[in-house]
Amino acid sequence: MKNKRIFWLAGENSGDLHASIVLKALKKQYKNIENFGIGGEKMVQNGFKSIFPFERFSVMGFIEVVKHLSFFVGVEKHIKEIFKNDPPDLVILVDYPGLNMRIAKLAKRFNIPTLYFIVPQFWAWKYKRIFKLQKYTDHIAYILPFEGKHFNKHNIAASFVGHPISEEININLTREKFAGEFDLDPKKKWLGFMPGSRYAEIKKMLPQFIDAISRFDPDKYEFLVSQASSISTSQLKKIFNEKDSYIKIVKENNYEMMKHCDFLTVTSGTATIETAYLGTPFIIVYKTSQISYQIGKQFIKIDQIGLPNIVIEKDIVPELIQNDVNGKNLHNIILDILSDKEKYNQISTDLKALHDILGSKTPSTEVTAIIGRMINE
Repeated sequence: MKNKRIFWLAGENSGDLHASIVLKALKKQYKNIENFGIGGEKMVQNGFKSIFPFERFSVMGFIEVVKHLSFFVGVEKHIKEIFKNDPPDLVILVDYPGLNMRIAKLAKRFNIPTLYFIVPQFWAWKYKRIFKLQKYTDHIAYILPFEGKHFNKHNIAASFVGHPISEEININLTREKFAGEFDLDPKKKWLGFMPGSRYAEIKKMLPQFIDAISRFDPDKYEFLVSQASSISTSQLKKIFNEKDSYIKIVKENNYEMMKHCDFLTVTSGTATIETAYLGTPFIIVYKTSQISYQIGKQFIKIDQIGLPNIVIEKDIVPELIQNDVNGKNLHNIILDILSDKEKYNQISTDLKALHDILGSKTPSTEVTAIIGRMINE
């Protein structure tokens, strides 16, 4: 195979991680591919050449995007010049739909084959995006198995490649070592609480979690709260009181916390699918501003908010939304499940089924094979 050039666009930390694992496998199999475009440090560590500062792409919300609009206009203009004057052999878009859907259209304009890895959640809202995917991409590598029925319905070339978490999750501490690390009593039940990775959501969720914790007997339970790498200790201290010192903060070992706790309370997001994959029974919670919630209700087309429930198309784990998220409800649901062995074991069994589905394929192998076919056609 002659030398090939692949343009990648992964605009968020999660996309950088997902793409880096594929790049690592690709580099082992093909020695004559130049990988360049927009990506982060993990991609760079695997031979990727980044043409823009990655941190500039970490922008969320309408107002923030508007503030940085001139930057994104410049990025798109630069990509257009590349596609026009020195087109790559393949474009690979990773998640990040706000910009990637526009770049897919641009690639189509210049007849450059395009692979979309991890598509926008069109099935939850903005379903019309599927028709843009149909029009502007040549192949889709999807990570949630139920998405396949939508692509089949519209005759879109697509492949289920497994979920990236099957390759990304590592457990480095046994329960015994984890207990020693965080001074936990192995004879007690361990309750874990994951308030999220953004300060705005943590300010909404953590006070409810602390209220729930205050209702349990500390002689019978250990209480753990995760601290995302994006959140500083000083930000957490603004929410905690001195009397909450018996609550253990877990910063570096979130996967171990998910795995070794007896039960978890998890804010809706990526952590829900990670927790489900690891198999620990949990509850999904979500709370936003009342205005955002009312607006969202008009657009969201699905009944469930948790990816584990959506993937299996069954209410595996309970969900609490908006005003139902309070200390009393959390305490009651956690206690109800922990005290009902049959209910607890059923959740564990259902989560095992989800683990087997998501881990049935490995993206590094599957996506590399698709890339190989596309650059050799």
